[in-house]
Amino acid sequence: MTSHVSISVSGALGRITLNRPEAINALSREMIDAIAATLTGWALDHSIGAVVIDGAGPKGFCAGGDVRAARAMVLAGDAEAADAYFAAEYRMNALIATYRKPLAALTHGVVMGGGIGIAGHCSFRLTVPGARFAMPESAIGFFADVGVNAVLAKAPLNRALLFLLSGVTIGAADAVELGLVDGVVAADRREALIADLAVAAGDSHPADAIGRVVAAELIEPGPADFCALADQVAGASRDLTAFLASVASVPALADVDAALRGRCPASLAATYLAQLAARRHMDIHRTLAGDLRLASLMARRADFAEGVRAVLVDKDQRPAWSPATLADLDLAPFESALETA
Repeated sequence: MTSHVSISVSGALGRITLNRPEAINALSREMIDAIAATLTGWALDHSIGAVVIDGAGPKGFCAGGDVRAARAMVLAGDAEAADAYFAAEYRMNALIATYRKPLAALTHGVVMGGGIGIAGHCSFRLTVPGARFAMPESAIGFFADVGVNAVLAKAPLNRALLFLLSGVTIGAADAVELGLVDGVVAADRREALIADLAVAAGDSHPADAIGRVVAAELIEPGPADFCALADQVAGASRDLTAFLASVASVPALADVDAALRGRCPASLAATYLAQLAARRHMDIHRTLAGDLRLASLMARRADFAEGVRAVLVDKDQRPAWSPATLADLDLAPFESALETA
């Protein structure tokens, strides 16, 4: 078991703590395997009534997957290793989404990419004021993966697309409105809440008991400003170009429009198509299967290496996308990756 994942048990509650705070708990392959192995073992352990997942350190729950490592694999000529990394992550996402015992996530601070892939699929999803959520993959030449499209397929399409495509950061209230979390609890109640969850996990009906604990802890999340702005955007269901044009026509979304103009065209197309596919079948397994095919495609494109370089390696924030515009992009490979999804 990796030292970057702390495993503990309190009564009937199993606790998994992401413990790589120096990297805001970014998910290495070893962490993914440790989480999956622990959940698999506890699923068969009758002494465990419920599980909670949280993150160590003040900066956040999880900054996402280790895309720098995946990029290095591809550049070293071992793209299959990157495939294996994403396959392991998506298997973990599926395990969480279909877990038969109550599974609670308690997030804080930064909750991005693979962090949403963990917390967003749990049966009880709680965060605290000041938490910041994002799917920033379009800034690095990748796409919104980890099954998040299945979660956001239940949200209004304009809201889901504006969040997924732009990669901008939103607060706890907007995360509630989008359906990424169920509610907000006071930050200073974190350990007390986990203690109460440990008691509830020992109940004969732990899901009901946890529901009562959670209901008693929820606080007002505040205004969902991002979703209110997203509701002014039309054209989401027509095509990607129409949607982007609609965003550009809303003066209050000028900053979001500017962000979208700098995003990778291939990432925008892949994410748009993946969200529509998730809405067609509404099935987490099919969504994750499509994610794996898209991940294999996207990781091998020059945009992925270039985007990670610009944002996370050299940090010059000046990626050179290929192609540079949507008009020059061939959609066929992305449509093919999703056609059986």
